[in-house]
Amino acid sequence: MGYSKSTKADTHARIVSVAAKRFRERGLEGIGVADVMKEAGVTVGGFYKHFGSRDELVVEALATAFKDLDVWEQHTADMAQLLQDYLTEAHRDAPGTGCAMGALLGDVTRASKSARALYTERVKRSVAFTSTLVPSNQRGDKRGRALLILSALLGAINLSRAVSDSNLSREILHGVREELIGLFSPTPEV
Repeated sequence: MGYSKSTKADTHARIVSVAAKRFRERGLEGIGVADVMKEAGVTVGGFYKHFGSRDELVVEALATAFKDLDVWEQHTADMAQLLQDYLTEAHRDAPGTGCAMGALLGDVTRASKSARALYTERVKRSVAFTSTLVPSNQRGDKRGRALLILSALLGAINLSRAVSDSNLSREILHGVREELIGLFSPTPEV
């Protein structure tokens, strides 16, 4: 007795969803296929009914995690909101549901070509989005400023997660957020 296509699709989506969350929490090498499958409620033997390789799962999980960024960007009205929403203790403490670019920054440098290509496309999208939020009345290259902002956001969230001192972690988030808001606030036209 086989499974319906609908059941297989639901199971596939569940596996990818678990992987997207766990990879962000533990890194690309921090959780194995067996653990992902178990958490998804599927036997390990069923893995190859859904994926050709572990890398295929990684790429699909990244794509799913990046959809969360698409939704987040759709609800971001301006630069201040972007900075205030991203550099928070809540985001720092929830990497499994947070920004996959930040959570997997170090891991992707050692990932497969296909995973790195997908990550690269996401970076390009985020740079383009961020550049739309750079106030137009500021001097300079909007794309360059967007790269600066993205680099600062990813660096600050990762640094705040890496340090063991909770006060320093909060200081990193708050300090970088406030400095960026000061740098990228619209300047009044004279």
